[in-house]
Amino acid sequence: MSDRERSSAENEARRATPGRPWTPQEEPRRGALGRYLAAVAAAASARSAEEPKTRSGTAESGPPQAASAREPSGEEPVTLHVRDVMQVPAVAVPGDMPFVDVAHMLGREQVSALPVVDAGDHVIGVVSESDLLAKAAVMAEPRRHGAVGRLWQHRLYEKGHGDTAATLMTFPPVTAHPAQRVVDAAWTAAHARLKRLPVTDHRGRLVGVVTRRDLLRALIRDDAEIRTEVESLIGRHLLDPRMVEVTVEDGVVTLAGRLDKAVVAELTASVRDIDDVVGVVDDTEAL
Repeated sequence: MSDRERSSAENEARRATPGRPWTPQEEPRRGALGRYLAAVAAAASARSAEEPKTRSGTAESGPPQAASAREPSGEEPVTLHVRDVMQVPAVAVPGDMPFVDVAHMLGREQVSALPVVDAGDHVIGVVSESDLLAKAAVMAEPRRHGAVGRLWQHRLYEKGHGDTAATLMTFPPVTAHPAQRVVDAAWTAAHARLKRLPVTDHRGRLVGVVTRRDLLRALIRDDAEIRTEVESLIGRHLLDPRMVEVTVEDGVVTLAGRLDKAVVAELTASVRDIDDVVGVVDDTEAL
């Protein structure tokens, strides 16, 4: 990852950081979020690099190739699509559902937002906890007045007077398509700051949902996969790979054992070049 991509990911991570400090239980999620944002930043960088070529007519228009997509050694790059990672069936609410029932549905499904569909199952919007909060605020204080009232966005205030999913929802909806590449869906979700994207067919009908967690798992490999590749790499560098103990946690690789210092320097440099490796910790002892 370039310095520019890393800076972009770090800036986005800071904006996503809660006002309170991260707890020890939340640290793994913080690391995963950082790796997800780094992958999205790499995709954004690739997109920006291709835009000038597209405008000049030297390249076909279309989404950029993913710099962070999984590419098994010695094989053709694997391009994952939304259909490969989306969740089906997708839970949705009808446009005429009362806001109280919408609140119950969000709580039962343990999600922060749900797509709103019409009678033909077309996605017409998304209703979220924020929309319900606007409704609750209007119920508690039906009239705007003073400085606080002037700070409210007009549309949000007006929406708070709605009584059904269709009158409370945010529209037009931001959606993904089953044939869309995962990196492009991730870029869409990151740009719109959404945790969930409804997936629709070419007619706008709901066919699934893809979450930020789904995209994260598709964009970056888990620790077990990284460890397997590191151990394979060590096997190509050493006659006896058992001389090195490898552990991986949240993308950070730790090497332990007794090795020649020159070998360690070459080995750590090679490990850092592995996709999705966040850092390398050298706990080896010199022979």
